[in-house]
Amino acid sequence: MKQKKAAILLLVGVMLMVSACATKPVNRKSGLLKIYEQGSFMVGGTTLSEPGKFDLSTALKPQGQTLHGDHGYVFYQIPPKARKFPLVFLHGAAESKKTWETTPDGREGFQTIFLRRGYAVYLLDQPRRGEAGKSTVAATITPTPDEQFWFTQFRIGNYPDYFANSQFPRDSASLEQFFRQMTPNTGNFDANVVSSACSQLFDRIGAGILITHSQGGGPGWFTAIKNENVKAVVAYEPFSSFVFPTGELPKPIQSASLFGELKGVEIPLSDFKKLTRIPIIVYYGDNIAREPTKVWNSDHWRAGLEMANLWAATVNKHGGNAKVVHLPEIGVFGNTHFPFSDLNNLQIADLMVNFLKDKKLD
Repeated sequence: MKQKKAAILLLVGVMLMVSACATKPVNRKSGLLKIYEQGSFMVGGTTLSEPGKFDLSTALKPQGQTLHGDHGYVFYQIPPKARKFPLVFLHGAAESKKTWETTPDGREGFQTIFLRRGYAVYLLDQPRRGEAGKSTVAATITPTPDEQFWFTQFRIGNYPDYFANSQFPRDSASLEQFFRQMTPNTGNFDANVVSSACSQLFDRIGAGILITHSQGGGPGWFTAIKNENVKAVVAYEPFSSFVFPTGELPKPIQSASLFGELKGVEIPLSDFKKLTRIPIIVYYGDNIAREPTKVWNSDHWRAGLEMANLWAATVNKHGGNAKVVHLPEIGVFGNTHFPFSDLNNLQIADLMVNFLKDKKLD
């Protein structure tokens, strides 16, 4: 058995070395990437049943048949002698687990950056997205040209111009890769469906750290509320679904956002207080307005950052340990909505590692 495992490790290492030679990414370290275990599975979900009796002679009819859907898809890698707490990564809107994989310009993403640092890594495709696309609700996917909107919304720049200090690579091939990694919903986004799948993942793997991005922030809070196995949350640029106790909901924040005013979500105090039992850190990048402006993308994220600060203050008022970090304020400049895949993603990874070390979760 030991010889078999050694052979598998050697084969994986050789394959990764060949890949490294082919792509020549800037931040790939030399040496083997060691993986003790790797695999994938589905988690969560529901089952629909059609009344009637299945008839082999009319097998294309739904009567008496089932449909399994609304589950999440998980790909995981575990290094030898893994650290105590695995990392679970949940993507944001229009994205999949690809968010955390190789960056658009071919550098290492958080998937392998943290694997090299000894963490078991679990990448989740949320229900009705990516490789978890089997939905129990109908949806119409309309091919609509909208990528220049996303370029601007995600603060790469104000299309067609990049922000002067943007940490996004400026070559056309990287931008094409970024656009091609976006993927549609195969059913309406449902934070409860997503958090239920994510919670069941923690039921399966035990205690761990949840890392969310953007739209994944809301399901992240709900997952932490549902499951005590979530020992910390690291959230990159959450926007919607900030939760507040009943009676403490702040006024909606007005902005020039194309999505209108930003509202919080009211939940029972008993649920909210479950967020106070774990450390939480929230990161926001650069080119976010400090004061109201008519530049809609900068103002959209100004509202998000403002709501995040109100939310963290409320968590801490109830005895919690939440912190919002605006990266330019600590001397880290030019980050987009995707700091974990920007050109300085190793620096961003170091910040997260330092947070985990500070909270004795490394």
